[in-house]
Amino acid sequence: MKNVRVWFKKDNECRYISHLDLNRCMLRALHKSRIPIWHTEGYNIHPYATFPLPLSLGFKGEKECMDIRLVEDYDFEQLGKKLNECLPDGIYVYDVTEPIMKAKEIAFASFRIRVTSEDIKPDKLFELFKELLEKEEITVEKKTKKKGVKEINIKSYLDNLKLERNIGGVILYVTLPAGSVTNINPTLIQKAFERCYDTEVYFNVTKTDMYDKNLKSFV
Repeated sequence: MKNVRVWFKKDNECRYISHLDLNRCMLRALHKSRIPIWHTEGYNIHPYATFPLPLSLGFKGEKECMDIRLVEDYDFEQLGKKLNECLPDGIYVYDVTEPIMKAKEIAFASFRIRVTSEDIKPDKLFELFKELLEKEEITVEKKTKKKGVKEINIKSYLDNLKLERNIGGVILYVTLPAGSVTNINPTLIQKAFERCYDTEVYFNVTKTDMYDKNLKSFV
């Protein structure tokens, strides 16, 4: 039995597929492609597939992955080709490798965020984000499983955030804690901005990479 990591991109309309639907989509593709995937044992037998750090609904992903197990040797290039033949537009397998890191090692994720507003011109939007980042505290409400909604200060998580002017808006580049210990969703930045300036902005979020605690790219 061999562990395999399938790398794929999630884009276009498929960014609105929930994680549960993505799981179903991938399992259907594995079934239709007749790839010799290992099935779990027990009462509810099903193909084994896990997704390290799944995307939030509405996010695009440039470096997503799915871990599976094969019951026999199978050419990796052929595996990717077979899956792509069975996947919808917007989900594309670009590589297949043997996993090196474990999913639990993921500690950070990087994002590219295109920000637009119907009410604020791009230059003004850029200046407001600069002003927001210069504040001593950037507080926002965050939902938690144990404590419900609580107020947190996300200022310390945005030290690496970079701003870039763009036609029609602003682009943010940021690396945030992600994983089982601490998870800061990029939409918290959106909430903080809207709270501070009492206006709506649109976030188009793309997750670009994942890292371990030493900021080594997840492989």
